[in-house]
Amino acid sequence: MRREDEDGGGGRTWRDGGPRPNDAAHGGDTRRDGTVGGGDGEAGGGHVATSRSDATSGTYDATLRDEARRPGDVASADGARDAASRDAPQIPPPRDAAPLRRVARVVLLDPDDRILLIHGHEPGDVADAWWFTPGGGLEGAETREQAARRELREETGITDVALGPLLWKRTCSFPFAGRRWDQDEWYYLARTAQTATAAEGLTDLERSSVDDARWWTCAELEASSETVYPTRLAALLRRLLREGPPSVPEILATEIA
Repeated sequence: MRREDEDGGGGRTWRDGGPRPNDAAHGGDTRRDGTVGGGDGEAGGGHVATSRSDATSGTYDATLRDEARRPGDVASADGARDAASRDAPQIPPPRDAAPLRRVARVVLLDPDDRILLIHGHEPGDVADAWWFTPGGGLEGAETREQAARRELREETGITDVALGPLLWKRTCSFPFAGRRWDQDEWYYLARTAQTATAAEGLTDLERSSVDDARWWTCAELEASSETVYPTRLAALLRRLLREGPPSVPEILATEIA
């Protein structure tokens, strides 16, 4: 997948009583994802790659001890350390983490503040199921915002959308359809009055794993025992409706399934 320049979300107020975000309300991101680790020029952090630090602890003390020895002792100690180093198993350095799949998602709200979620399942296993926000991976030279609009159109048929600011970022890693997906996800706020959905642009994989779309109230999300991603969506939506979008995008906890 080719890389491209990224645009962050913009716009501010959108709740009832305030101006709605419009298509030109894009803004920049200030900082982050390692979906699971790093982003191309974006603020991002790794989650599948483990952090490492240089093994420098104790170096200063060891130097002082060596200087206090007689020359013969130092040579003897150095030789012992060299021999031990030769006998020790050689551990290859870790490989660099694979690039994350860059994903744009949409927190789409209707005039009643309901959020649209899509129902999916593992291909061939309808019991392994979950709800998630519309969105998907970037194609070609798309920006995140362009990908958000395209994915929304393909997955729901909704095109009458006022795309607002960038709300959240997260990295995640999960198994699906026989492979592991490591993703750097950006979540944009959007508003629409178009509530009828028609998934007419799905890929073959999506047709085998997507079976419903539904508008949820925040109370319904909070009361539900079904699996929803991101896992804190009910609490995030409640705060969004109460306080409005954050002044800078919030970095959500990394999720690894």
